[in-house]
Amino acid sequence: MHAATTIPLPGFVHRDPDEMLLRATTFRDEVRHRRTVRHFSKKPVARSVIEVCIAAAGSAPSGANLQPWRFIAISSAAVKREIRTAAEAEEREFYEHRAPDGWLDLLAPLGTDASKAFLEDASWLIAIFALRKVQLADGRVTRTYYPLESVGIATGILITALHHTGLATLTHTPSPMKFLNGILDRPSNEKPFLLLVVGHPAEGVRVPDIHRRPLEEIACFL
Repeated sequence: MHAATTIPLPGFVHRDPDEMLLRATTFRDEVRHRRTVRHFSKKPVARSVIEVCIAAAGSAPSGANLQPWRFIAISSAAVKREIRTAAEAEEREFYEHRAPDGWLDLLAPLGTDASKAFLEDASWLIAIFALRKVQLADGRVTRTYYPLESVGIATGILITALHHTGLATLTHTPSPMKFLNGILDRPSNEKPFLLLVVGHPAEGVRVPDIHRRPLEEIACFL
């Protein structure tokens, strides 16, 4: 058992209760306006913005600090077109043959179908992979622990960072997503987790009239 190497907690700022509540309220009010967008403009987004947001996602906690994530950011029109073709093929199979009626009933008010034009229209696609194994600094290879939970947390930070930046997102999960390994030349050790669509919303875009559950329905205080 090796002794842990520690450093002083970096960058932590102690705040008084009033400031804490103000910051919490301001953050809540910002993120509560985040909405999934299915129609994007072709307005470009600078790579530097995507880089900074992915770096923020990389600050997420992870099992044993193994950081079992890989983010593949795609702006190439040709690659986006290839992904759209493969994704729509899986989606048609899903909608026509695999999706249970209950799931289709829930999707109907959201206006989703097998057509995924947003995969080409949006400025960026970010393919997110969960790593089954990682290489340590000393060269050893180890399996990862809680990779899906870790990647899920990192993805949440990424979505929030992009929203804070002023961009719209859509989480896309065609099933199965193994075609992403082939198109993006990723090893079998990397399991597709989610395809994040990122860009500017289309002019005049409309979104479904949905409502979030109130605090008393999602939290308990003991």
